[in-house]
Amino acid sequence: MTALPQKLARDLQSGRLTEHLAEIAEEASALILPYWRAGAVVTTKADDSPVTEADQKAEALIVERLTALYPGVQTVAEEACAVDGTPDAESAFFLIDPLDGTKAFVGEREAFTVNIALAHGQRVLAGVISAPAMAQTWRTGGEGDHAGAFTRRFGEPGWRQVRVREKPDRGFALISHSLGEDEAERIAARFGCAEWQALDSSVKFCLIAEGRYDVYPRTGPTCEWDTGAGQAILEAAGGRVITLEGQALTYAKPQFLNPGFVALGG
Repeated sequence: MTALPQKLARDLQSGRLTEHLAEIAEEASALILPYWRAGAVVTTKADDSPVTEADQKAEALIVERLTALYPGVQTVAEEACAVDGTPDAESAFFLIDPLDGTKAFVGEREAFTVNIALAHGQRVLAGVISAPAMAQTWRTGGEGDHAGAFTRRFGEPGWRQVRVREKPDRGFALISHSLGEDEAERIAARFGCAEWQALDSSVKFCLIAEGRYDVYPRTGPTCEWDTGAGQAILEAAGGRVITLEGQALTYAKPQFLNPGFVALGG
């Protein structure tokens, strides 16, 4: 496997990489917000999922910024893949979901996010998630003394470290809105949670990383740009993401498709 480019490796180690990614994600958030609750025009992609002008413009901005900062590093972006097909993964690549939770965005709910992650080989190394309507960003740190997971409100100068909690006797699961109530209750119980709440987008990873919830099981299809940033943040906060067979969720898979998985706190 080819080593990371020198600047990318240096910024990853120091934590400067995700500071850059946070600035980009928050800039994309500012672009997206005027479209929210403003009657955004929705079209349907080949997989029947929705897309709006906000998705497309945010993705173009993110790709432009990443290409300027880290030229030569592959960008794997959801909307480009929907139009052009998925490329073969290079050694290092950015995973971009410019508007995760488009159904929530269109439905005028708050839980939609901007996701940017860095993967190298089969591992996701770093990630940033911004929630425009919640005015909050989460990111991974660097390595050594710079390690950990952090959050800030938009406009705040500093970052607060977050950590998963030890699972209580009555764990609390976060479940996708796509599940019916009976199925959600059954899946939550399967993973040892007596209570559950439906929520959209990758913000579920972040709320577990903050120690507010315990489990996020996902049985339906997702792609690596849906999970990369959230997995990186949750792992940096002391959690983990595993397949339903108990193996680590890996990256650079064919067509960047994920199997079912469960995100776990403490």
